Amino acid sequence: MKKKDIEILSSKSSTHQQTLAKEAAETNEMKETLKQQIAETQSQIDARLAAQRKHAKYVDAQSRFNIPELDFFMTNLCFDIDGSGLNDHMKFTFTHIDDRDWTREAIFELDTTKREYEISYCKPKLEQEKMDRVLDKLNETRDLRYLFKGMRALFVETMKE
Repeated sequence: MKKKDIEILSSKSSTHQQTLAKEAAETNEMKETLKQQIAETQSQIDARLAAQRKHAKYVDAQSRFNIPELDFFMTNLCFDIDGSGLNDHMKFTFTHIDDRDWTREAIFELDTTKREYEISYCKPKLEQEKMDRVLDKLNETRDLRYLFKGMRALFVETMKE
């Protein structure tokens, strides 16, 4: 009876050892898979960071050219750019548009929250159809020069009336 009990316990012990070895092997395999996934993710992160650094370097190099160009337009078209108090909204204030009063201002706010830019505020009021043509050109080309020149021309035209 004792021999039989020993055999049963020995068998159970052997089965238990096999189960423990199997679980240890599975655990090691899972750890290796996890390490591999971490390494792949890290390499993806490194690639993205490198791409971001490259783009930031390009944007920084390009900004040297943007500032003089913007200053040129602000000086020659007599306007200032300010925040409007809302995120993703810019306020443009034009002067020297009325021949009778150089200090008279014309203002509009550009809403850049969506892919298609919109003018959320305008003083003096301009014809919507004419503003839409300027905005369509801006949204088509993404070139702010069309916005600056077009809006100034509309304000001058309105002030003459």
